[in-house]
Amino acid sequence: MMNSLPPGIIILVGALALPLLPRALRAVGALALPIISLAHLILLSDAVSLEVEFAGLSLIPVRVDRLSLIFGYIFHIAAILAALYALHVRNTVEHVTAMFYVGSAIGAVFAGDLVTLFLYWEITALSSVFLIFASRTERSYRAGIRYLIIQVGSGVLLLSGILMHYQDVGSLAFGQLIGAAGSLGDASLGVWLIFLAFGIKCAFPFLHNWLQDAYPQATVTGAVFLSAFTTKLAIYALARGFPGTDALIGIGVVMTLFPIFFAVIENDLRKVLCYSLNNQLGFMVVGIGIGSQMALNGAVAHAFVHILYKGLLFMSMGAVLYRTGTIRASDLGGLYRSMPWTTAFCIVGAMSISAFPLFSGFVAKSLTMSAVVEGYYVWTFVGLLIASAGVMEHSGIKIPYFAFFGQDSGIRCKEAPLHMCLAMGATAVLCITIGWLPGPLYALLPYPTAYEPYADLGHSITQLQLLLFAALAFAVLVRTGLYPPEKASITLDTDWLYRRLAPRWAKGILSSLERIRQSGVNAIHQTGRHLMRWVLHHYGAEGTLARAWPTGSMVLWVAILLGTSLILYYL
Repeated sequence: MMNSLPPGIIILVGALALPLLPRALRAVGALALPIISLAHLILLSDAVSLEVEFAGLSLIPVRVDRLSLIFGYIFHIAAILAALYALHVRNTVEHVTAMFYVGSAIGAVFAGDLVTLFLYWEITALSSVFLIFASRTERSYRAGIRYLIIQVGSGVLLLSGILMHYQDVGSLAFGQLIGAAGSLGDASLGVWLIFLAFGIKCAFPFLHNWLQDAYPQATVTGAVFLSAFTTKLAIYALARGFPGTDALIGIGVVMTLFPIFFAVIENDLRKVLCYSLNNQLGFMVVGIGIGSQMALNGAVAHAFVHILYKGLLFMSMGAVLYRTGTIRASDLGGLYRSMPWTTAFCIVGAMSISAFPLFSGFVAKSLTMSAVVEGYYVWTFVGLLIASAGVMEHSGIKIPYFAFFGQDSGIRCKEAPLHMCLAMGATAVLCITIGWLPGPLYALLPYPTAYEPYADLGHSITQLQLLLFAALAFAVLVRTGLYPPEKASITLDTDWLYRRLAPRWAKGILSSLERIRQSGVNAIHQTGRHLMRWVLHHYGAEGTLARAWPTGSMVLWVAILLGTSLILYYL
């Protein structure tokens, strides 16, 4: 009986029942749902598969294997921690939509066919947008609408690709969608559309701006939920459908590098975290592109730990926003005096994302970097080293420095509420425990591994040297005044092309078309006036044809017409 229940369905059904609970218990109910669902998932045996026939199609709504299980576990853990963090929320819509978002993301990673994946894919888009709308500001509403358009657009592309792919191969099974050669050049149009749909949700370069646009406008707790599921669902989909795709290596390297510049100059610290999120996704995409067992293990392990430490950073910045009412670096500083626990938790998250040895990021990123070295991807390795230094600068140092240290802003506030501190503390413990004891995490990975991250002392020393050099560079730039100052400004990204330039062009084109239309209308009116004057001139009351003509003239014209008719007839 338990094996026949799709993972995540308990959360989806339970979300419908949350409004029936007393208002004070709805947050507790939202916390209980992922706990119960996790117990259900643990009871599931490995390699479970459920097949059904629907409308003549063979569907697999449940497929349990090692790849889906590890994502299922971390999605449940993230949901429990985020729900604990959100215990103070009294917005029923936020609780219900958050649980729908969580349940659909969990259901998607256990989908064995593309149709089931699409259904869950769309539920995640439609439910998650309410976490942005819940801020109830004009900016959040506009950002939510843009987010919804892009996410639904991704779903439309996915559905179109599924239909084309089914027509080509006659199967809806969700497995590897690309050939063994790993070249997209040999893929069908349907596979290309599916790849693009995954790429949008994964925030590929030039498709990424929905992330930085929408996430910072979400509620304090909504941003924590959003950081965990949408992009990691896309990572899972790429790992399932496109392992070993060569193009992903280059895409991933670009993803790790371009956010560094934007994160350095950005003033909104939650937006800095979004650029950092883009950077971290790039490491995972590179691992999927390499496609070896070690690389895929690295990508999945990185996704697992990233959900934890990125969630921890969003929690700490959310606590700052909750207590101070601002998240701009130019307005903050000196908060370690008022929020010491939040400061400590943020530092744990910063060290984890920077991949310091003995923290979770190190034991995951090491797998990917080792796979890059084993595959002799020299330029990829160089790019990832630069990106690693960038991570240390914008997430490992900038966020804790400007929020909690730096120039004292004079803000004095309370420490974060107890339940927030408990959620951050539990996440921090996980980040440290995984860094010290990576064995249990490695045991969950899709492929067996005997990798020992601390066996090669040289690798640990190299990572430490890189991070300490980045820290030294930051200190020198700040002390010399060369570091970009934190200003209350708006950073332009490529979304300017469709948020400002495209509307301006569209307005110009529409104005030109309107002028052309008006010119045409005026020309028609002018022609009509000339025609009416001509008609009146000849046929009006005083016109030529209205005058009295002499009889002789009429006889002459009749004779001419008759003669012309006779000539034409005989010719």
